[in-house]
Formats: sequence, structure tokens, C-alpha cells
Amino acid sequence: MTEIATTTERKPVVKNTQTLAKAGQYLTFMLNGEVYALGILNIKEIIAYGELTEVPMMPDFVRGVINLRGSVVPVIDLMARFGKGMTPIAKRSGIVIVETENGGEGSHDIGIIVDAVNEVIDIAQQEIEPPPNFGIGIRPDFINGMAKSNGRFIILLNGNRVLSVDEMAALSEAGETRPLDIE
Repeated sequence: MTEIATTTERKPVVKNTQTLAKAGQYLTFMLNGEVYALGILNIKEIIAYGELTEVPMMPDFVRGVINLRGSVVPVIDLMARFGKGMTPIAKRSGIVIVETENGGEGSHDIGIIVDAVNEVIDIAQQEIEPPPNFGIGIRPDFINGMAKSNGRFIILLNGNRVLSVDEMAALSEAGETRPLDIE
């Protein structure tokens, strides 16, 4: 006969302590068939996809740099950053220039490759829900919330986490780099 052991000991509940996105205007864009959004206050501009200069020994998600009016701006492939492969470049592909905070050291401009830019929308606070703990396929700290618009969910990204210069530098130093083709 098998005996089942029971316990009354309660396991600690892990709560999501990240802050929920705030109501406001968001730029929506497409990545691999999903709709994502970033707060419009962090968006500097949107440009057509152009030639990138590749930089050796960078993580795979750093596709290269562009010259934006004399400034060197790194360009990140968000799909690769999310671990979902490289974004294929198509006719509607673009680069969204985002200003990110760097832990008290000022701000940096970073470009992100998107499949297409949709529109700027207003999202009310009651339309924003916490992100699920599973099933999105993206690190939970990259998401500030989920909003519903026109029957579709929009993933509200935490731009400062997704585009963290410190974290990307640490990944680069840790050896998450492209393999060298030495023959």
C-alpha cells in the first residue's frame, strides 16, 4: 500500500515586484507578428533601415552601428535580444532610435530594428495589466505590462531593461560573442 505524505507547510509566494507601465502614449511596432510598444517619451525618431557597420566581438543581438548626424548609434536586434533568432530585413523594416537612461551616467541613444512601425496610441491605466509569469517567451523584467487594443494584446516593453547598456556590455565581456571564422 502506498502512503501519501501531506504537509501544512506553506511555500513562499514569489511576487512580481516590477513596476507596471503607466498610462500614456506608446509607439507600437511589429516584431515577428507580435505587437510591441515603447513609451513615446523615450522615442527620438524613426528612420528607414539602412546600411549598418558591423562591429566585431559584439553579442549577436548587436547588429552594428549607424552614423546618425555625426553620432555613432548602436543598433540592436530585439528578436535576437529575446533569444528568438535574427529579424529578417524587409521593405517595411525600420530603426527606432530610443533614448535610454544609464544608471545615473546620463542617457544613450540606441537603435532597435523593427519589422514595421504601426502607430502612436493612447493607453489608459485601466487597459494595462501585469504581464503573465509564463508563455511570453521574453524575460519577465523586459515587460512592463500588457495592454489590449483593437482585440489584440500589446506587449509594453521596459526600454531601460531591454536596452540596458550596462547589461549589454557585461554580456559582451562575458564572451557571448560571435564566433570567429579563422582558417
